[in-house]
Amino acid sequence: MNAQNRLKLGILGCGRIVTRRILPALSECPEHWSVVVASQRPGVADEVASEVDGVTASDSYEAILADDSIAAVYIPATGDQHRELTIAAAKAGKHVLCEKPLAPSIEEAEEMVRACEDHNVILQEAFMWRLHPRALQIRELIEKNEIGNLRLIVVNFSFNIDRNDWRLNPDRGGGAMWDLGCYGVNASRFFTDAEPTKINAGAHWWPSGVDMSMRIGLTFPGEVLAQIDCSFEAPFRCRLELVGDDGRILVEPAFQPGQQPTFELWRSSERDTPVEVISCPSDDQYACQLKHFHRSIESGELRAPAENGLQNMKIMDSILKVARESR
Repeated sequence: MNAQNRLKLGILGCGRIVTRRILPALSECPEHWSVVVASQRPGVADEVASEVDGVTASDSYEAILADDSIAAVYIPATGDQHRELTIAAAKAGKHVLCEKPLAPSIEEAEEMVRACEDHNVILQEAFMWRLHPRALQIRELIEKNEIGNLRLIVVNFSFNIDRNDWRLNPDRGGGAMWDLGCYGVNASRFFTDAEPTKINAGAHWWPSGVDMSMRIGLTFPGEVLAQIDCSFEAPFRCRLELVGDDGRILVEPAFQPGQQPTFELWRSSERDTPVEVISCPSDDQYACQLKHFHRSIESGELRAPAENGLQNMKIMDSILKVARESR
């Protein structure tokens, strides 16, 4: 790509995901993006910018939104800030890459989508994993019936959270389902290329009112079943299994490809079927996401398989309602 196609990206926050994931990924796509960061914490943006070549600091979020040279923003803030920042960015004519989940409620998500549509800017939810070559390769195998007809999807995602973490605060968009279960819902929709027709769910609730652990059952067209569990009170697990009537695929860790991404493939339903360990390109999934976002802006529309996040939000909103009703 020619450097003349480079766009300027404003980052509204300097939290861990920015310093550990996004800025290293941006260093892999210098022809796509130049970067400016801002923080609500005094001095933090200057400190972050001083540690990364090619990154500059801005005085405030407002300064980034007012800068006409900035084409797009990345919003890594807590969920309770997504609506306000996204709408402000849309009104400023800036495309938006917003961290998952899109918002703490379907009403806020719909407002965000509507604002971006009204101001003719792209809204992309930051589900990085579905843009990595491994996910695309696995979906192609499923589409080619390499494991037969897809029958079952199993997703496990958990870790033991610090009990003072903001993700246990319902006012800030907390809960295991919003933070971890969203991956299972997203993956189930991605690999079936469909929306669920039936939902069941149950949860263990924290005193603050957020779900600490949740089990989710989804039924997709063709009676494809998805079993998803997520938890803030269990050992680390990040596992995806796709089971067909003539084989299966196992991905572990599922949403963190790492430096040497692989997955396991069984091409038969026989008990002694040998396993194939398939190696995939070692692309940084966050760099894949940032390059894809750039391509969407260049083309003037959000390109698949990226999504604006609204449909995933609708499913999760329904899951929470079912889980609450089953208490």
